[in-house]
Amino acid sequence: MSSERPVFRRRALLAGLAASIAAPALARAPTRSLVPVARPTSLAQEVPAARAARGLTDLLARSGVSGETALIALDAETGAVLEEHRANLRLPPASTAKAVTALYALNTLGPEHRFRTRIEGHGTLTGNTLTGDLVLRGGGDPVLQTEDLARMADALIQQGLRRVEGRFLVDDSALPAITRIDPEQPPQAGYNPAISGINLNFNRVHFAWVVQGGRATLTMDARSDREVPRVSVIDIRTAARDLPVYTHDLRRDGERWTVAASALSGEGSRWLPVRRPAPYAGDVLRALLLARGCHLPEPQVAAVSRTGPILAETFSAPLTSIVRGMLRYSTNLTAECLGLHATLAGGAQVRALEPSAERMSAFAARRYGADGLSFVDHSGLGDGSRVSPRAMAQFLLAARSEGMLQEHLRDHPMRDDAGRPQGNHPITVQAKTGTLNFVSALAGYAQMRGGRSIVFSIVSADMARRRAAQDVNDERPAGARTFASRARSLQQALIERWARAQS
Repeated sequence: MSSERPVFRRRALLAGLAASIAAPALARAPTRSLVPVARPTSLAQEVPAARAARGLTDLLARSGVSGETALIALDAETGAVLEEHRANLRLPPASTAKAVTALYALNTLGPEHRFRTRIEGHGTLTGNTLTGDLVLRGGGDPVLQTEDLARMADALIQQGLRRVEGRFLVDDSALPAITRIDPEQPPQAGYNPAISGINLNFNRVHFAWVVQGGRATLTMDARSDREVPRVSVIDIRTAARDLPVYTHDLRRDGERWTVAASALSGEGSRWLPVRRPAPYAGDVLRALLLARGCHLPEPQVAAVSRTGPILAETFSAPLTSIVRGMLRYSTNLTAECLGLHATLAGGAQVRALEPSAERMSAFAARRYGADGLSFVDHSGLGDGSRVSPRAMAQFLLAARSEGMLQEHLRDHPMRDDAGRPQGNHPITVQAKTGTLNFVSALAGYAQMRGGRSIVFSIVSADMARRRAAQDVNDERPAGARTFASRARSLQQALIERWARAQS
């Protein structure tokens, strides 16, 4: 009797679990239901499993999410499939790919790995003058900030340096130089910067404007909490047009942006992507040193094979901290730098993202048994990556037993009907979100208070609408926000369905 009662309660609950979400959409029946399917003797004796399957079909149909939705939920202890719907369908993972990148980097580089950026003196420091070259050598740190360069500038000043009579060189050879993560994104997308062996402020530059009396004043800087150094190698000007809002050109002497004058009013600011990170970082360090009374020539980018005496250096936080920040804020540059570093540390010589991402796919299959993951980058920004929910769930299941991922995932809020986070919600979720225009994914772990933990992966994608909306000047195409909102509502309804079934 005691072993029968929880099963009965679970089955009765599953028959009625279908959250109310408006608007119809096409959906197919799940390939498996939440409980084993038995043969009914008549329609009047329809088993709870069949009702659960029909409930999922109804839930998907009412969600209003266009395109394709694929999903799977597993018991985290046994790996048994609780429910699945088209779980082998391969769709873009968006930023859920970063969960794989996290373990690729942690396993390859080690949790305590720190990235190092240093300034070397290649010459003789006599009095306050360096007779020779000053070298800024990047170590591929994805989280280097203006404040870090400022501290190194202070260290140089404390050593008495006031003049460099040789060259000022920036060595960015620690990572391959890649102009942008995804060439299909709008040029002004700050989440799609270049990648380099030296990366500053996530390779973004701060653009601010003030419009008074019909005249616009534009500035570009590399601000931090304490410093606001102006940038001279990146320029922006207004143009008398409506569209495109932004254009960008690479020139021999720097980067040139234009912005439509009609798009500017009052005052405002945004971060724009940097396409040449090494000259940008060198320019900022030079500005910081000039402000402190040290004169040096304009930076030149060059690979410097010989290591010189270290005059100043800075180290990143441990890799575990960087991974946690990447998963929380979904920083694409961090993911790409970590993935490239892991690939290079493994002995492969790559000069582009896709061959490195292929190595990461092979790593996930080899170490976690996650066949069906195919990445073109490490961040999920490019929509050419493909994963199946089954493969992603297998990865998460194996990662859970290893104990390296779940603690770094962000607590995913469950929300009320008005969309407000519910701090006292009985279901806790640690997961990675993924969002592109007309793609929404969520993968991770969930548990009802006092219940059994589940592993899940959900992906919704309307690739036809995504292709139709790929205007390089439109960051938010019509309908994308509604698609994302409906997909998130569906994700919560599914998590509630599964977690309550496991209580």
